[in-house]
Amino acid sequence: MNPRPPDPQALAEGLIGGSRSALARAITLVESTRPEHRRLAGELLQACLPKTGQAMRVGITGVPGVGKSTTIDQLGVNLTSAGHRVAVLAVDPSSSRTGGSILG
Repeated sequence: MNPRPPDPQALAEGLIGGSRSALARAITLVESTRPEHRRLAGELLQACLPKTGQAMRVGITGVPGVGKSTTIDQLGVNLTSAGHRVAVLAVDPSSSRTGGSILG
């Protein structure tokens, strides 16, 4: 039995509403290489676009041991204390085959 494909509009509504399970399903969908999933991921992104524009994106890089995790932790604490919502997408670029992965 094949599971039914995710509904991009329902996933978008879940994401906008702050659902962590919708976020997990959306990440899985966007990372998939299956052609049908690629199409659905495009629909999901299009459904989310009207709600974008107010987000701030910050990139943090550095050599191992320089304090990236500590900086991200403190930044997150400060931002959430000020009433903001924070998402951290950590990327491990170490795979030469896939170019890395999103860690969550």
